[in-house]
Amino acid sequence: MAKNKFNKSWVHDHINDPYVKLAQKEGYRARAAYKLKEIDESEKLIKPGQIVVDLGCAPGSWSQYARNKLAGAEGGGIRGTIIGLDLLPMEPIADVHFIQGDFREDEVLKQLEEVVGERKVDLVLSDMAPNLSGVAVTDAARVEHIIELAIDFARHHMKPSGALLVKCFNGTGYTQLVERFREEFKTVIPKKPKASRDKSSEIFLLGKGLKHPS
Repeated sequence: MAKNKFNKSWVHDHINDPYVKLAQKEGYRARAAYKLKEIDESEKLIKPGQIVVDLGCAPGSWSQYARNKLAGAEGGGIRGTIIGLDLLPMEPIADVHFIQGDFREDEVLKQLEEVVGERKVDLVLSDMAPNLSGVAVTDAARVEHIIELAIDFARHHMKPSGALLVKCFNGTGYTQLVERFREEFKTVIPKKPKASRDKSSEIFLLGKGLKHPS
């Protein structure tokens, strides 16, 4: 019974969520677009001419937002390059290169390198989150593992002056993740956008400028 009540409560909140309504109106696939929008507007992350990689991009709202920011090339198209990677399939988005697969695998990285060429990435985005079990220690380890993968990816593929934005959770293991970011980046900023639900422990970590680029 309680679970039923919870589900109804979630559905009610979701239907009445202003960001859900806005996403439907503006054509975004998920309300998550507004989390990135708010962070981007305060930190000026996405600029024309950049190479942006969106890790764990499905269903694609972050790639959609980045695409809108880079739009405006003559004859349509975008000024810059956006590459989305995910294990899950994703409906195509105009001007976004989508690679389905695990970005730790050589075959997937090879496809990425074919798109990027000799250039280095300006911005790495990761809205990835593991399936959470509800066991704090286990979940903290899963989140840490995903973020470690994103940091490693950034170290190998990003410009020294680039930025990495990842999703994490304010709870067990959070302090260690902030310290980990401080080891890797010159500037570290936690962000809790308004579009992130109040009751959610979700928080985003932004790292700017690599200390040890490879």
